[in-house]
Amino acid sequence: MDDRKDKPQDGALFVTSAAPEKTRAPAKDVDDEGKAEEAAELLDEILELMDLDVDVDVRAEDDEEIVLDITGRDAGRAIGKKGATLDALQFVLNKILNRTPDSRRHIIVDSGDYRERHEQGLVTLAKREAKRAVTEGRTITLQPMSARDRRVIHLSLAKLEGVTTLSQGEGAQRRIQIIPQRRRSAR
Repeated sequence: MDDRKDKPQDGALFVTSAAPEKTRAPAKDVDDEGKAEEAAELLDEILELMDLDVDVDVRAEDDEEIVLDITGRDAGRAIGKKGATLDALQFVLNKILNRTPDSRRHIIVDSGDYRERHEQGLVTLAKREAKRAVTEGRTITLQPMSARDRRVIHLSLAKLEGVTTLSQGEGAQRRIQIIPQRRRSAR
């Protein structure tokens, strides 16, 4: 007979059978019209807890994704340094609202087209540094950046002739190297 269940254990949470069981609401369908509104309301609550004076609107919605837009006096604070706060909010919303695999829709949190402007800036940087790598004939190493930002750079230079890209490093220190292709010698 096991006598462990009669003794309290440190760090463990025990729920007796007498405790009322919580019933979970059934998962919503992918076609559920309320998911975008639910996402906007949840984001609004989080931003209110952060004491930010902003409004949340559903900018776009389709079967695969929902785009939420943050506007207002504190929208810049909601973006955070290099979009870090937007990324964190987006991560949390996706974890909370996409718990069930059958009703997943990617949630994108943006503020005043910040993400589009940021991506355009990355594409411009990539092309400028690729041109420099080819002109100088040496590898150019960019500053560490997020996985999403590295992906934008890789994709923007993928079809550009004369350079290849490579990610190197670990974790937050992962960087992109823009490598010029060697010129073929004259025959």
